[in-house]
Amino acid sequence: MYGPVYEDRQEHKARFDLKVWRGLWRFVSHYRWHLLGLVLVMILVGLFEATFPYLTKYAIDNFIVRKSLENFWKFVVLYFGLVVFQALNTYLLVYLAWKIENGFTFELRNGLFSKVMDMPLAFFDKNQTGALISRVMSDVQRISTIMSWQVVDFVWAFSTMAFIVFYMLKLDLKLAIFVILSVPPLALASNFFQVQILKRFRIVRKLVADITGLFNEHLIGAKTIKILAVESKLEDEFVTKAEELKRTAVSAAALSAFYTPVVVFIGNLVTALILVSGGVGVSEGTVTLGTVIAAISYSIQFFEPIQQLARILAEVISAQASAERIVELLATPIEISDDVNGLELGIEGDVEFENVTFGYVEGQEVLKNFNLKVRKGERLAIVGETGAGKTTIVSLLARFYEPTAGRILIDGLDYRRIKLSALRKQIGFVLQTPHLFNDTVAQNIRYGRPDASIDDIIVAAKLVNAHDFILKLEDGYETIVGEGGSKLSTGQRQLIALARIVLLNPKILVLDEATSSVDPYTEHLIQDAIYKLLHGRTSFVIAHRLSTIRNADRIIVIEHGRIVEEGNHEQLMKLRGKYYNLYIKQFVHEKESEILGEYKL
Repeated sequence: MYGPVYEDRQEHKARFDLKVWRGLWRFVSHYRWHLLGLVLVMILVGLFEATFPYLTKYAIDNFIVRKSLENFWKFVVLYFGLVVFQALNTYLLVYLAWKIENGFTFELRNGLFSKVMDMPLAFFDKNQTGALISRVMSDVQRISTIMSWQVVDFVWAFSTMAFIVFYMLKLDLKLAIFVILSVPPLALASNFFQVQILKRFRIVRKLVADITGLFNEHLIGAKTIKILAVESKLEDEFVTKAEELKRTAVSAAALSAFYTPVVVFIGNLVTALILVSGGVGVSEGTVTLGTVIAAISYSIQFFEPIQQLARILAEVISAQASAERIVELLATPIEISDDVNGLELGIEGDVEFENVTFGYVEGQEVLKNFNLKVRKGERLAIVGETGAGKTTIVSLLARFYEPTAGRILIDGLDYRRIKLSALRKQIGFVLQTPHLFNDTVAQNIRYGRPDASIDDIIVAAKLVNAHDFILKLEDGYETIVGEGGSKLSTGQRQLIALARIVLLNPKILVLDEATSSVDPYTEHLIQDAIYKLLHGRTSFVIAHRLSTIRNADRIIVIEHGRIVEEGNHEQLMKLRGKYYNLYIKQFVHEKESEILGEYKL
């Protein structure tokens, strides 16, 4: 459904692709008037730069060769005026380019972030976090430079070349032809180099994304890496990947660098031809000295923008690999989205799975023709071996994924008719490892309800037995919890997550064994908080420790995506089936662990 969006696509043509860049236009369209202003300013810059050598020709032929000062002061005023206007244009181009670059970066990053946030969980299952970060940060910055400063250089180069050709034709047709004839070989060289450069830079951008993902993964797993003492192995893997990136980047840079000498060689050749032909013309009296000097100046000046265009082309081609990845991400369909007529309504809590079929991978079904009815306020426990489909059921309930067949009804209504935001705000999740944001305790509790007052937060914290330990923290409710809640214990993080659920006040509650890996005292606090939360709510409890679900209204046993047993604890124990065997096995295991623990003490 959602394959990686950043893999290298060999079928792409290794050349400039206007369609890719058009896909980014909407993010710069807000600054189209700034962009138009920038283009006009750069045309003026090109015009003035091309005019200066022509003025030099006039000065040489009229003031130096003729040894006359006629119109000299008018010339000085005109020249000085052009210098002032050029300085003003330089200020405007810098201001407008910065405005466009920062504005485009702002718009594109916001667009990408919004897109990523709208993607379903299946997308994140198949795309590395580090690769996504690389696209949103480094690739956006690279492209925003192209959209601003490279536009500056391109318009300047193109307009300067056009005005140079105009003035050279005005000066001398024969000398102008030398410059014009240099364009075809330069075009052929450009076409060849852009193909080869783009191929290499696509690989470079893919390797950058891979390394970013690898680095991010190793940072997140730093504790596990230390425990397993595999630092050297991972360092070797990272160095291998980094060396591959270095080799590829150097190869691409070398090819790009080779382009400039080609342009310089052709430019010097043309300048030499103008010098020889012009020199002969001066000796024969068919060309003025000022014309030859201006022509030489124009020849040198003409190939500077040519080199700039070559550099811009190389930059654009190298950045196109980044643009392709961003455009591909922006074009990725959001397969789970609101119905255009989605309803913003409150729910009561009746849930029904009607012939639901689902698989994470096509052809590998986790649930098949699954049917389940849960009454409003019922406490349902879901039991089964790992991979049986327990988490899949609650993930489908929250529309993190959607059934490939069948329907899920809430209060008798297909849940796809309900707006996603309205649905998810009324389903509360308590996970094994709750995630806290690197913010204050108060902000983490009010995360689902930004308008909640501090009094509301304290009431919620007290209800789940979190208030006392929060007050003992360094800054109480204003304590920064660290990335992922790293400054708090697992139990403390769980209590804060429960307080967050209390503020949301959902109609449906999903619990994924919230008391694992905590001490007995904290477990007691959490169990007490959960008991309060369950009251009056439709609850789905994924049970790993079966002793915690004995008071559930109903227990279902899942095997290979099907319900094989259901009933309350007493009924299922009397059946002496799957649930009975699981319970006895776990009970014996827990007792053995207690005995071994006492023996070790």
